[in-house]
Amino acid sequence: MNDLTATAPARATAREWWGLAVIALPCLVYAMDLTVLNLAVPALSRALAPSASQLLWIIDIYGFLVAGCLITMGTLGDRIGRRRLLLAGAAFFAVASVLAAFARTPAELIALRALLGMAGATLAPSTLSLIRNMFHDETQRQFAIGVWITAFSVGSAIGPLVGGWLLEHFWWGSVFLPAVPVMVLLLVLGPRLLPEYRDQNAGRIDLPSVLLSLAAVLGLIYAVKAMAEHGPSLPRLALLLAGLGVGAVFLRRQRQIPYPLLELRLFAIPAFRTAIVAYALSCLAMFGIYIFIAQFLQMVLMLSPLQAGWATVPWALGFVVGSLVLAPRLASRYGPGPVMVGGLAAASAGMLAMVAADGPAALWVLVGGMIVISLGMAPVFAIGTEQIITSAPPERAGAASSIAETASEFSGALGIALFGSAGTLIYRHQLAQSGLGGLPPEALATLGGALQAAEHLPAETARALVPAAQAAFTDALQFTALAGAALVLLASLLAARMQRRPTPAN
Repeated sequence: MNDLTATAPARATAREWWGLAVIALPCLVYAMDLTVLNLAVPALSRALAPSASQLLWIIDIYGFLVAGCLITMGTLGDRIGRRRLLLAGAAFFAVASVLAAFARTPAELIALRALLGMAGATLAPSTLSLIRNMFHDETQRQFAIGVWITAFSVGSAIGPLVGGWLLEHFWWGSVFLPAVPVMVLLLVLGPRLLPEYRDQNAGRIDLPSVLLSLAAVLGLIYAVKAMAEHGPSLPRLALLLAGLGVGAVFLRRQRQIPYPLLELRLFAIPAFRTAIVAYALSCLAMFGIYIFIAQFLQMVLMLSPLQAGWATVPWALGFVVGSLVLAPRLASRYGPGPVMVGGLAAASAGMLAMVAADGPAALWVLVGGMIVISLGMAPVFAIGTEQIITSAPPERAGAASSIAETASEFSGALGIALFGSAGTLIYRHQLAQSGLGGLPPEALATLGGALQAAEHLPAETARALVPAAQAAFTDALQFTALAGAALVLLASLLAARMQRRPTPAN
């Protein structure tokens, strides 16, 4: 007992907690940048007149480059120093944000959004791996990770609110500027409050692995998103297969080189493997459902963008409470494994409740379901993230963090593609079965197309089309909620099974 007491992990001091506050700020901005530009699309379109293809690239390139660079940035931080990489990324992000705010052409904005994505890829793995080195006490570390997750949740929630206010008072480029003072503050306080840590035995970064990982992730995500938006085709299927092939070559190379970009041995650790599976399946379901919720609020319940934004605030607050309060208390009482299993089951119940979203109570059903989902998912993410970074050796915490973030990004894109495609098929089928004849193609394509088409149709036809299209979309939402509930329940069962497997002897 005395030996155990003597080697008890040191508890964090005020410096570490202030450092955590500094770390949380760029995470908040990173999450805001994923969503805030969507609000600026109308004003941006008027100012820069991008083509339809250019507009898609302006919106998507940031997420593509974040996902494609995460694995490289996580390992680079382990090699050159996590604080150094974080500060370099922050400076890069601030400069690119200012330039993006004053972009003069669509091509300029696409290039600058790509640079923002590369800089953004340094933030998540660097900040999470720094938390691993700053907080050694398990309870404190779980709370710190809860703060880290909360920063992303709050950023996602306030992004539309901040963006909406800026667009009401300033030009479209103003949505990029809130990141600048935050990154400057990080550059000023980071060297004083954040420790440096690197793998002293790290080898050189393998350039072929960097290129292979970038090509595989970008190819797969682009193919999945393209099929979700435009349907499958031979070129898109070929790109998907090419991405899988490049990914297979990348994985084979990781087994052969002495200092791999992706540490495959981590997947042999049960806690790591369980957390990654829970992470991936949860993100797949949540991202897939959320795109329908956002459209349902505005185009079925006819809320304004600001009202829809307020309706999603309880979702973010649920993540705050779940990450900072429920996760540490439940984990200390029941252990991490049972809490992850129970949290996934609770989130599944919240998704299942959304199947009843219809009629006068639809808004309250959706909000209630979102609260249950966030309260269930938050402990899963907090505890799962803690298991991911602590099951890996300290010198590879950056690489482990990047695996978790890449799983999240890729699963999110896959969820949007799969759920979006399935929901669109159901919408089209239900609207085609409504008995309305002679509908324009855009009305059968999407609910937004139906509402726009109704503005140019005779009044009697429009009065029949709008409720029929909204009912068809409601059916699509209910189906995706049911599918999401089944998927998250499967994740709960898999997590329970993996937790029961014995840890291999070292």
